[in-house]
Amino acid sequence: MFKKILIANRGEIALRVMRTCREMGIRTVAVYSEADRTAPHVLFADEAYPIGPAPSTESYLRYETILEVAARAEAEAIHPGYGFLSENTTFAEAITQAGITFIGPSAEAIQIMGDKTTARARMESAGVPVVPGSEAPIEDPEQALATAEEIGFPVLIKAAGGGGGKGMRIVDGAKSFVNAVSQAQREAGSAFGDARVYIEKYLEEPHHIEFQILADQHGTVLHLGERECSIQRRYQKVIEESPSPFLRADERAEMGAAAVEAARSCGYLGAGTVEFLMDANHQFYFLEMNTRLQVEHPVTEMVTGIDLVAEQIRIAAGEALAFDQEDITFSGHAVECRVYAEDSQHDFAPSVGEIKMLQVPDGAGTRFDGALRQGLQVTPYYDPMLGKLICWGRTREDALNRMHRALSEFFIGGVQTTIHFCQAVINHPRFREGHYDTHFYQEHGAELTENITAQSECEVLAASAALLTHQASRQNARAAENADYNPSQWVRQHRRSR
Repeated sequence: MFKKILIANRGEIALRVMRTCREMGIRTVAVYSEADRTAPHVLFADEAYPIGPAPSTESYLRYETILEVAARAEAEAIHPGYGFLSENTTFAEAITQAGITFIGPSAEAIQIMGDKTTARARMESAGVPVVPGSEAPIEDPEQALATAEEIGFPVLIKAAGGGGGKGMRIVDGAKSFVNAVSQAQREAGSAFGDARVYIEKYLEEPHHIEFQILADQHGTVLHLGERECSIQRRYQKVIEESPSPFLRADERAEMGAAAVEAARSCGYLGAGTVEFLMDANHQFYFLEMNTRLQVEHPVTEMVTGIDLVAEQIRIAAGEALAFDQEDITFSGHAVECRVYAEDSQHDFAPSVGEIKMLQVPDGAGTRFDGALRQGLQVTPYYDPMLGKLICWGRTREDALNRMHRALSEFFIGGVQTTIHFCQAVINHPRFREGHYDTHFYQEHGAELTENITAQSECEVLAASAALLTHQASRQNARAAENADYNPSQWVRQHRRSR
């Protein structure tokens, strides 16, 4: 087992990895930008090293600097977390060439599954169903139009080398097709340095369902069930749950087997996620594979009791998985709400500033993965996610009720957050019934905003009343002092001596 691991990331995921390392008796090395000099993950680590200015291009994305730190700190392995360099083939190759263990799949697997057109071809050869679409990236928009018409509108234009909704356009007809391709190419080139895009059939009433994969170096590949990830804004997930309220048991088994086959097809190693789209007729299609730990991995941990980071580390160290597919049991229901520093009442505009007040929920079946503290500066340099609130319950209703309670206790002052948005979704009748798909926000956004506004106004009134009461109390105290009134400490503390 490794004695020291460098975590090439920041924020809540760096802290989450470090906690498991500490439980396993492994020392941790943090890296940080100038903006993160006193961040929680830096203070928690056994060692910490500066790697550059605040912008990620000058710090967290400079893999040469990170490798220099790893060598100086004598780290035996590097955990990439998610985002930043986690799916960068050059980084994975450089780590291996430096004689350090990369806690993740091979660079070859990252490359195969990271390129969506290559991944589609690999899945087709492995017998995994894929969404109808173009065989290769678009070179001539006019020729691609013929392909789109053959597939049938509406279609999606998607980036070949990235995700998260960037470089993506929905096209309803031939008139807007060529312009949409140009826009998607520009956006993909800016976001990923790769302007290639391809065509995919746009599915009606789609569900975004993903399966967690673990694969060791001894030939064992298995899945840990699914996560329903259909509550999204701008094609990015906000709320996830497991198990999916949409899947039947036979479909779960079929999709799980397809996910395992997808991982086998590229010689996968470690933890990964195979993502599918399922249409209204319950036909599923391969979407993509994320060759890293997912943001929403705690949902799976809550229903299986398996620490995915610990398994990543053990697999990278050469250990065999200590369980088989039939050993994995699923208990209860879990739901996760991502908390972003965004203003959900104004199209999720980013919010920056100092966290002036912080109250994190607690209690049975409640977990918060974050890296927050009072006084922390939320900057514009990094992803706006502040953390994830995860709740478990014996049933789905229990889990949702617990999440409602936990969100009502959650308060972050100083920046706008999506806490109220998550609460509005959790309490929405369609979500409660489990009757929702990836269009949920588009269909109910206005209604959700009204609920958020009403809730915010109630909080403002309550806060104003509390402030007025506090001010009146202080005025009364000053008046008493001016009257030469000198009460004892018992009275000052509103207590009586006995």
